Amino acid sequence: MLTILNYGVGNLASIKNMLKRVGIEAVISSDEQDIQQAAKIILPGVGAFDTCAQKLQESGVTSLLKKKVYEDKIPLLGICVGMQLLLEGSEEGVLPGLGWIKGKNVRFDVEKLPQHYKVPHIGWTEVTASKKSALTANLETEARFYFVHSYHAQLANPADELFEADYGYRFTAGIQHENIFGVQFHPEKSHRFGRQLLENFVMYR
Repeated sequence: MLTILNYGVGNLASIKNMLKRVGIEAVISSDEQDIQQAAKIILPGVGAFDTCAQKLQESGVTSLLKKKVYEDKIPLLGICVGMQLLLEGSEEGVLPGLGWIKGKNVRFDVEKLPQHYKVPHIGWTEVTASKKSALTANLETEARFYFVHSYHAQLANPADELFEADYGYRFTAGIQHENIFGVQFHPEKSHRFGRQLLENFVMYR
């Protein structure tokens, strides 16, 4: 069973509908039994980092999530702020992230951006795989994904970078450490590219 974690934030229905397009019936839930039985988990997130971090903590499932990720080694995919929560923290707020991948989230440096580039970064941007992974399989060379964000990952270990993109300068657009995945973009809004990525996640063993 694939569980989309419902802790009060994220495009839950959109993610479920995109998964349905690749033939996967997912459950949207914060119930501990559904999390315990999950073979894979998607951690969504939209909005401010601290809001998502607080809501996740208040959901009461973080200890169970950690057990599933670290002991059972089930695959977990964080999306947008859900990816940011996998890191240790963010310049956007003061609350800690889960810290499952070392690094922090930093705001786009406007001094490095061309004058006509705006923050937040909103729209379609080409994404390049930084390493071979189950999530990169069968993606087109010029795969494009939909972004809405002002912050991006700054990793402690470059080997944890899964995808990169360019918005005025190169930034980390996806991360992976063993069975833990995260993408800054929205695969559920990214048409055939997003369908392929989610199908890759579903097929990952």
